[in-house]
Amino acid sequence: MKKQRIVLPTDFSENAWHAMKYALTIFRDVPCDFFIVNAFQVGSSGLSTKMGMANDTRLFQLMKEESERELKRVMERIHGRGTNKKHSFKTLSVADTLVNAIGKTVYNQGVDYIVMGTKGASGVREVFMGSNTYKIIKEIDFCPVLAIPDDYEIQPSINTILLATGYEHSFETYELKPVLKLAKHFGSNIKIVHVGPEEALNERQLESKTALEGLLKVADYQFLDAAENISVNATLQQLIEEDDSIQLIVMINHDHTFFERLTREPVIKKIAFNTKVPFLVIHLFE
Repeated sequence: MKKQRIVLPTDFSENAWHAMKYALTIFRDVPCDFFIVNAFQVGSSGLSTKMGMANDTRLFQLMKEESERELKRVMERIHGRGTNKKHSFKTLSVADTLVNAIGKTVYNQGVDYIVMGTKGASGVREVFMGSNTYKIIKEIDFCPVLAIPDDYEIQPSINTILLATGYEHSFETYELKPVLKLAKHFGSNIKIVHVGPEEALNERQLESKTALEGLLKVADYQFLDAAENISVNATLQQLIEEDDSIQLIVMINHDHTFFERLTREPVIKKIAFNTKVPFLVIHLFE
């Protein structure tokens, strides 16, 4: 795999650190430039006086210093894991919203993947690395997002990739590239799953399936049809529970088709909060 450029967002939580460890482990044999991004915002005092502006300036400086200090500690933890000559790191302390900070970094640095943690919504509130991961998936539609569950036991490889699709658009080589890169590097088997019986596919879906088969010739793959169990999300989770070789679930987001129907479930949000394995979302971003 050629050199990868990867954004690692952090709020300095253990959940964010877990996602970083996943990225450092899974890409350990791959040359990578990592961009560790912390976003912070200074709320305006609402006062147009010199004192109000001075208070905002002081608060900004304090938050900036804290952000940079914590980023330095993150780098100390990374170096404490040992040195990997294939990896380089750049820390970015950005005064902006999380979405804007990550989006600008992705655009300016030509990033290949965003890797961040996701935390379930079972607590009293959806914490940073839960709701914000979903927000990144929704709003940054020009870079693949890889969400790592906070309780996922990190594996050094990816044995099987589960690609969920409705065969409702013609696949292009570029949109499968992020999946095929990983499959080639790890020698992964790709399982393409359609939730529902194959006989229910219309002519356009069958053509899409045939086209997909052509694009996957470079990989080890197989097609699956799964009967819907309560919901699409529940069906996919059941497949993962039944096959412990599945270590990555992938969906390709495109407008007005299969994903639109899924998001009314809403399956992206459900999987982002509930998946037991890493979840890769690829957008039609070219």
